[in-house]
Amino acid sequence: MNRTVPVESGFSAPIRANVGEAEGSGVDLSLNYKQSFNNSLWASVMANFTYATSKYTKYEEPKYAEAYRSVIGRYINQYTGYIAERLFVDDQEAANSPYQNFGVYGGGDIKYLDVNRDGKITAADQVPIGYPTTPEIIYGFGFSVGYKGLDISAFFQGLAHESFMINGGDTWPFAGNTSNNQLLKVYADSHWSEANQDVYALFPRLSTTANINDIQSSTWWLRNGAFLRLKNVELGYSLPDKLQKEYTLQDSGSM
Repeated sequence: MNRTVPVESGFSAPIRANVGEAEGSGVDLSLNYKQSFNNSLWASVMANFTYATSKYTKYEEPKYAEAYRSVIGRYINQYTGYIAERLFVDDQEAANSPYQNFGVYGGGDIKYLDVNRDGKITAADQVPIGYPTTPEIIYGFGFSVGYKGLDISAFFQGLAHESFMINGGDTWPFAGNTSNNQLLKVYADSHWSEANQDVYALFPRLSTTANINDIQSSTWWLRNGAFLRLKNVELGYSLPDKLQKEYTLQDSGSM
């Protein structure tokens, strides 16, 4: 592994240095099978599956007091962030909880887990969260069935073991350019308010500016990127052999 090392001005290019090692492993499988049941009916199935994972085995880093802060053993391209427990029910709970070093916060803001139990939420409470941003599992499967001249086929595609992060500041209602930051319906339907102190609402309390406490990298904004979709469907019809031969003869005679 390598990273860019900051240098003083005057150099024409950044200096790079090896700071660690990584390893990866995986498997790639495919299946194709076709069966004819009689002269008129046939079917086939196909599938593919790829699994690939990688992790750091060595990394140049400080000796952390908390073992979970080490990069060694983590997935490559994995998020690091805070564990969001829920929203503060009110200002009193926020005042009586471990201090969160992210500006002003209170009821309706995100409550983070004090991982190292030192009574405050700092960078030392960040942990690896979610899967890598690159999917570890990619798969697909499909089938084709034919009867006489008619056939139909479909193919499904999916992936798993992938996470992505929503940028809370980019989707924050009313913040910045209001033409681009309207109140999304999902946020309007589920957010903390004085009238509805739902500590598990989808969105924290509404405000005209993005609250720095609430836009930290955390499990609150982390989403599972896994999906399965129908990629394509095809319906076909083949002309009978007799008609195909007639067309072939006609084309040959016109030459």
